[in-house]
Amino acid sequence: MSRSAAKNLIERYFRQLTDGCGNDDCDNEFCASCRRFRPLDKNAAAVRALELFKANAKLCRLKTSPAESDLQLLDLKEDFGDIHHLTDNTVCMILSVCEEERDYSALIRVIGRVFSNANALIRSFRKDDPDSSKQKDGSSEQPGTSDEVTVDIDSVRRFYERVQTIEQVESALVNALINLTPNVELDLEYLEAYETIPDYLNIFVILMENGNLHSPEYLDVALPQLCKSMSKLPVAALTRLSKLWSKYELPRIRRIMETFQQLITYTVVSRDYDGEHLVNDDDTVVAACKCLKVVFYASLVGGDVDTEHNDDDGDSEATDSDELSLHELLGEERLYKKGPEVDLLEKELGVRPIDSRKPLIAFEDFVNESLSDVVEMDKDFTFFKVDAETKFSFQTCPFVLNVFTKNQGLYYDNRIRMYSERRLTALYGMVQGQQPSPYLKLKVRRDHIIDDALVRLEMVSLENPSDLKKQLFVEFEGEQGVDEGGVSKEFFQLVLEEIFNPDIGMFAYDNDTRLFWFNSSSLENEAQYTLVGIVLGLAIYNNCILDVHFPMVVYRKLMGKKGTFPDLLDSHPVLYQSLKELLNYGGDVEADMALTFRICLADLFGNPVFYDLKAKAEDIPVSRENRQEFVDLYTDYILNTSVERQFRAFKKGFLMVTSESPMKYLFRPEEVELLICGSRKLDFEALEKTVEYDGGYTKDTQIVKDFWQTLHSFGEEQKRLFLQFTTGTDRAPVGGLGKLKMIITKNGSDSDRLPTSHTCFNVLLLPEYSSKQKLRERLLKAITYAQGFGML
Repeated sequence: MSRSAAKNLIERYFRQLTDGCGNDDCDNEFCASCRRFRPLDKNAAAVRALELFKANAKLCRLKTSPAESDLQLLDLKEDFGDIHHLTDNTVCMILSVCEEERDYSALIRVIGRVFSNANALIRSFRKDDPDSSKQKDGSSEQPGTSDEVTVDIDSVRRFYERVQTIEQVESALVNALINLTPNVELDLEYLEAYETIPDYLNIFVILMENGNLHSPEYLDVALPQLCKSMSKLPVAALTRLSKLWSKYELPRIRRIMETFQQLITYTVVSRDYDGEHLVNDDDTVVAACKCLKVVFYASLVGGDVDTEHNDDDGDSEATDSDELSLHELLGEERLYKKGPEVDLLEKELGVRPIDSRKPLIAFEDFVNESLSDVVEMDKDFTFFKVDAETKFSFQTCPFVLNVFTKNQGLYYDNRIRMYSERRLTALYGMVQGQQPSPYLKLKVRRDHIIDDALVRLEMVSLENPSDLKKQLFVEFEGEQGVDEGGVSKEFFQLVLEEIFNPDIGMFAYDNDTRLFWFNSSSLENEAQYTLVGIVLGLAIYNNCILDVHFPMVVYRKLMGKKGTFPDLLDSHPVLYQSLKELLNYGGDVEADMALTFRICLADLFGNPVFYDLKAKAEDIPVSRENRQEFVDLYTDYILNTSVERQFRAFKKGFLMVTSESPMKYLFRPEEVELLICGSRKLDFEALEKTVEYDGGYTKDTQIVKDFWQTLHSFGEEQKRLFLQFTTGTDRAPVGGLGKLKMIITKNGSDSDRLPTSHTCFNVLLLPEYSSKQKLRERLLKAITYAQGFGML
């Protein structure tokens, strides 16, 4: 604010304190016309006027002669042209004048002038003195030395609250933003403006405080341009912005997230995309996703984060082969690289999605279903693997995609690797004159499935681990089924039924949680656990769903984290509750509980086994002071130390198949569980809407109507048997039953034959039975007694 404008405002406070506003009903305690006001002499009134000016106190409308009022307004309006940045005082002064005149055109002109000029915004709403000579270049005393910004955010918020109820202010802000952002984008891209003036970030801090950015006025032009300019900020600036937003209250950071999500959704549904016009080429969507990433990491940083307790040693244990050098020889090394480069924002912030226990905003809220529906993952996969330098891939922002869409990317990666193995096999055959199999073939006997399968997989893992990345083909000895996927599904199911049999003792089953955990007292060797890990890896690699029941901590450990106390909640709930009560106990812990750092557990045969959590554990009592250490050590022993041998072998086998997969970069632990186990939520209404018909059947055929009425009347267990009979698994795929491609085809006219299926293609062959009762009886018999090929 100029000196003359400030002088005029102080004089108005002085007149208010000495003469009052002339309103007999005035309730302003800082006005002489108020009945509660205590009179001041002129010296005291002058001091008080200065204090009120600094505090932006309330100003009454003074009763003056028309000529005097016009003269005051004229003097102040002339000063508005000198206002080139905004502060609390200037905003209050302009509003006061405009309110007296009942004309806000001057305010609108000032807003338009300031908000369309980068330097003016940089200098606006500063924490320090905006008129100080040290600040006139738009930088602070020590620019860029702190992650803190020099914007007084509370002042910015007060500004928006004051002006956004005034007509035409919104259009002034929109037009100013449209004029501002192209210049900002050029400054950042070509002039390295942030490196020169770190306070350049103030522009985006101020603009993003506008609570109306998601409204229709902004969505077409202003907000897209803002996102494009923000996406040009260097990583250091984005890091500061993310840290700032991480400290915001939840409603404010959620509003910023919803602003970017609104732009993505609005843009996607407003435009048509096809093979030639990909959403990857839409600058608005790409820029909005990059901005959304800043909010996503802010949500991680501001939430419950565990950046410690990492266990990535197992990654190095995955056996390497000559595959990479051969791909280099074929000129395909980029396509088969192990994963994307480390995200620079993630690296600067020092936090990964796997580190987040509970983000500020739920992970699911960042998923944009509209965008997920239009991303063509086959092309996006190519951009992700090959053209990352020139093309944007949404797999670099996996948080915005749903699990089904990301799973498509994983599917393409797996299929290309399988195709690669076939090519390499052909190359070996040409060079060495041999004819090795292009597939991973397993021939097993039903009554010796564990012995046959695990022995074969052990040989492969020892002799040529790269064969595990070939497409799996399973053959049951004495059966004629050709494996197009269905036989593999049944193979996995039968293997897991044997492996997780409690009588074998590799895994312990908890009847309360209905989950399996590694048996620390198991007599099985490490090779057995390695082979179990291979089986799980093969299931993901071959897109098969398994009926596996592990607590979430298993998937977190597979992704590189150690188990900690919160993980006990679903893996060992009774122990979790006991330790929680210990931590919350208000009495004398040492006297009342008589615990030491020696714990007692039961072995495989139920005999007590003692374990010392630290040296001389029996002599160290658990007290109020050391109980947190006791809980941490106890948890670490249960979830990590006691099963280290078994789990490390298990993880090694899993990584033999998946180490070069993008799975670790695309999925969170709960999503990995979905990949392996599918969903237990069965929505048969969604399946009915997507099923296809063949052989003369349509959705209006009477037998088809009877079929769906019959299926919907089944109980939960019968529905699972039907799904097992038709698809080879009783779980829904990633994305739910609506994503399952099932076909119902006519298999002749009325007869006593049972319905049959091709599980590899999810095809149900249904005769056209004469009655609904006969359909129900035949269908129930088929799904109840079906197992293996050649049943009929």
